[in-house]
Amino acid sequence: MAALTVLVTRPAAQAADWVERLRSRGVLACALPLLAIEPLADDTALRAAWDALPEHALVMFVSPNAVERFFAARPPARRWPAALRAGVTGPGSVRSLLDAGVPPERCVAPQQAPFDSSALWARLNREDWRGRTVLIVRGDGGRDEFAQFLREAGARVAFVQAYRRVAPVWSADEAALAHAALAAPGAHLWLISSAEAIGHLGALVPGANWRAARALASHPRIAARARNFGFGQVLEAPPTLEATLTAIASVESSAS
Repeated sequence: MAALTVLVTRPAAQAADWVERLRSRGVLACALPLLAIEPLADDTALRAAWDALPEHALVMFVSPNAVERFFAARPPARRWPAALRAGVTGPGSVRSLLDAGVPPERCVAPQQAPFDSSALWARLNREDWRGRTVLIVRGDGGRDEFAQFLREAGARVAFVQAYRRVAPVWSADEAALAHAALAAPGAHLWLISSAEAIGHLGALVPGANWRAARALASHPRIAARARNFGFGQVLEAPPTLEATLTAIASVESSAS
C-alpha cells in the first residue's frame, strides 16, 4: 500500500510551515492551499488602529493571518502597548503573536480544544466588560460570535479589516496533486482548517466525486461542512501538531 500523503490546505505561508513540521516528524506532507490571503490596497485604517491601541482593553485577532497583516502595517514609531492583551483562538495565532513580539503574558487563548471564540470567551467572561472597548482584527467579514459575547457583556466593539480572503490560483503541479488525490483517495488525507476553503475546493475541482476521499478537520464546524460537501470520511482533531499526528497515525493504522 502507498504511503499516506497529507495535503495541507492552509494559505501558502501557513501550509509551508505545517508541511515542514509534519515532515520533521516523518509524515509525507504536501502543501495544497485552498485559501489565499491578499493584503489590502490601502492600509490607512490599519495604521489608524495602531494609533488607537491604548484606548482598548483587548485586541482580538481572528487568525494568524490577522496577526501577521496587522503587524505588517505597524507604523515605525508604534509599539504594542505594554499592558494591552491580545486574544486569539488557537495555537497558531499564539505563535504568530509571539513572533510579532507580543509578550507571552499578554496573550490570551483557549488552553485546550475546542480552539474557537466560545473557548476564548470562557477565558474572559468573568471580567466586567461594561464600557470597555475591544478591537477585533479580521479579514473581509466573518463570523461575529465573539463580538456578540462582548456586546452582551456591555463592551463596545470595533472592527478593522487586515486582509482579503480569496480563492487560490493553483499551479499546474498543484492541480495535478489534487487530481492524483482524487484518483487514489486511500493514499491521501486532506487536512482542512477552514470551512470557507472547502467551498473553494468545489470550484477548483468541479464535478468531482468526494465519497471515497478522507478529510481531517480542525473543528467540529469545519468537519460538518466537509461532510456536507461530500467527503466520505471526516475525522476531527484540534489544530495542534501532536493531535494532528495522532489522527494521522490512526488513519494509517486503519488502512494497514
